[in-house]
Amino acid sequence: MIRKLVFGAALACFSAAPIASAMAQEVGKVGVDWLGNDIIVEAFKDPQVEGVTCHVTYFDRGVIDRLQKGNWFEDPSDSSIACRQTGPITIGEIDLDKGGEEVFKQGISLIWKKQVVNRIYDKANDTLIYLSHSRQVQDGSAKMSISTVPLYGQEVTWKNGKPG
Repeated sequence: MIRKLVFGAALACFSAAPIASAMAQEVGKVGVDWLGNDIIVEAFKDPQVEGVTCHVTYFDRGVIDRLQKGNWFEDPSDSSIACRQTGPITIGEIDLDKGGEEVFKQGISLIWKKQVVNRIYDKANDTLIYLSHSRQVQDGSAKMSISTVPLYGQEVTWKNGKPG
């Protein structure tokens, strides 16, 4: 009896959807098969760039799929991203290094694997780049997606002045 309760509790924990960032909002969910697998669409606003909204998608494995494949602890690394101007753009203090900065993160495994979005400013082309990828302790994934928001020709307010 206790073994069944422990197994049931573990099953409930591992079959839950990925832990979402506080700033993401689920805006869509599309079932892709009878195993309970879904594609989730979430929206988040860049915390330092007002007027930009990104939509990320990821694959959420169902309980039956987890039972069949025996991999209880993680979802695939696949993701997609699209970012667009959704209002007047005001840019706060952003990291201007080539690596940019992390603006979104959510768990896609029990502990180590994360879906991450980095924002990079391409000064030469006056463009914000949003890179969606997974981050793992080892065996990093080459699966990634990018989206750009061109600032050229737009009315953009830089709170700390445009970088020179």
